Amino acid sequence: MLQTNLTHVLSEKDHAALLKANENVMICCGRMGPMCIPVYEAMEELEGEYKHVKFADMEFDSPDARIIRNLPECRSFQGLPFVVYYKGGKVVKATTSIQQPKQITTILDEHFGKK
Repeated sequence: MLQTNLTHVLSEKDHAALLKANENVMICCGRMGPMCIPVYEAMEELEGEYKHVKFADMEFDSPDARIIRNLPECRSFQGLPFVVYYKGGKVVKATTSIQQPKQITTILDEHFGKK
């Protein structure tokens, strides 16, 4: 399990339940590495501001992470983390590599509305 304060997605079943229970979801699929940690930290900070978005993480090396790794939107990605934004259970945006808080809030505002 990743060492974050985010909701942990541990299986494909958890993933499906999370998307079913929440209209707006951001999942960061990665490791505890230098490109991923800043994204987790930004998500933890934004969680209090964006109450209408569910923030979660998933371990990239987990077999069940194929649910994210194999998304068409992520196929060309080469760096971690893979960050996927879902609205109504559908992928609306996917990014790769380190993201600054401003980049994340721009995506959140565009796809889920402002806080």
